[in-house]
Amino acid sequence: MFKHRSTQKELLDAVDIPEKDLFQNLKELDFINHWLGGYAVSFNALKDLLPRDKALCVVDIGSGGGDTLLRMESWAQQQGIDLKLVGIDQKEVCIQYAESRQRSGNIQYFCDDYRNIGQYITHFDLIHASLFCHHLSHTEMVDLVRFACERKCILVINDLERNALAYWSIKVLTWLFSSSYLVKNDAPLSVLRGFKRVEWKKILQQAGAQHYRIKNKWAFRHQVIVYGKQ
Repeated sequence: MFKHRSTQKELLDAVDIPEKDLFQNLKELDFINHWLGGYAVSFNALKDLLPRDKALCVVDIGSGGGDTLLRMESWAQQQGIDLKLVGIDQKEVCIQYAESRQRSGNIQYFCDDYRNIGQYITHFDLIHASLFCHHLSHTEMVDLVRFACERKCILVINDLERNALAYWSIKVLTWLFSSSYLVKNDAPLSVLRGFKRVEWKKILQQAGAQHYRIKNKWAFRHQVIVYGKQ
């Protein structure tokens, strides 16, 4: 079952999730990302890519409950980097949840498909996608890479590697410690929907990406950076 990506949809992709259940899911995902080092994969990329001498705009697609953007905000302040942060997600309840947790009001949120981000902001330098891409089909992933390349912006992907050890590890951990049926179902399934390195290369080549890098990171993650067409 690890040779090919699963096509089974995650429960989180449904449109009728009870608000209480969704919020519990978002809280637990933040906890998992923090303690298993998921956020560090993104910060490692941003530290190498973002200059300190000018303000840049970062768009987090599939921003969910806004936890990634909140941590980016704190990280940027610590690093002395001037970032304009934008989140976009198709779930209105996620946008409302994220906006309610703002500390400074400096993060903008929009409820829409990421492909419509140009309707809200005129310029962005970097697209960030953490635990978003495994929700997409192969064709949709090719479209995302093309979207970034056509706009000549950097695309940073932080997502799961599909392998047996990752699957059984997260399955046991969530069974023992999670109180969310969404997390218990979707966390192992997310691994089965993840990509292998060879699949990333195929996606990038089909999208016409000319400059990119793929790295294996801690806790069964891939860090994929697409530099856009030069």
